Amino acid sequence: MKHMVNGDQIHIATGGRDFDPKGKVLVLLHGSGQNHLTWVLQGRYLAHRGYAVLAPDFPGHGLSDGTPLASIEAQAQWVVDLLDSLDVPTATIIGHSQGVLVALEAARAHADRVASLVLIAGAAAIPVNDYLVDLSDQALAKAIKMMTSWGHGPGAHMHDNTQPGHSFLAYGRQVMAMNNRDALLADLNACNAYDQGDAACASITQPTHCILAAKDKMTPLRAGRKMATQINGASVDVIANAGHFLPAEYPMEVNSAIRAFLER
Repeated sequence: MKHMVNGDQIHIATGGRDFDPKGKVLVLLHGSGQNHLTWVLQGRYLAHRGYAVLAPDFPGHGLSDGTPLASIEAQAQWVVDLLDSLDVPTATIIGHSQGVLVALEAARAHADRVASLVLIAGAAAIPVNDYLVDLSDQALAKAIKMMTSWGHGPGAHMHDNTQPGHSFLAYGRQVMAMNNRDALLADLNACNAYDQGDAACASITQPTHCILAAKDKMTPLRAGRKMATQINGASVDVIANAGHFLPAEYPMEVNSAIRAFLER
């Protein structure tokens, strides 16, 4: 659906169902240089199992207008502005990668708006290699190719796919190429600058579940496990052989883990 937030027309995937702000609202937040298509295999699954799904493209990403937001703090405030604009009092926040940082910050700064958290392939800090940051500015196509390669596990590199006839790597490149030219650079700089992750983890009282990837080269498993230990009562699932983009690579496992947590 199309929706106005802070003067920008935003695209929001709702899993193929009309959004009900009075329902059990889930906000699915994509990572750096990504968009709502991160969640193509989660949104529909959850929406058809009784949840009110919002998978927005952040400004300047995917099909959303506007300028990419420059900080994790600004993105967390934007999520609250989105909830306000839809008259949603509280929601479960599900974040992937950079979306994990945004979820953590939203829980820290706006605790009353966050009912629970699902943190996928993330960590309390996500430092980015300077070479990749420079590439995202000077040679975007090369940066996208590098991220797509590093972001997928060994099965994806064999071009196996949960959607027959598709290539994970080619699909990943197409998703990233949809965005504003400056979106990836803004996102990577925002990740580098964010230093509130430890404080956010320590402050969280909401039920939290971490879904981590055993073969993650971008936010290594040890960093995800450390994040989980910093959050009081957090539970953890580790998906074997999965890379960083596990919502696409292992959708059934991710979907089952999310649903089990939500129904617990």
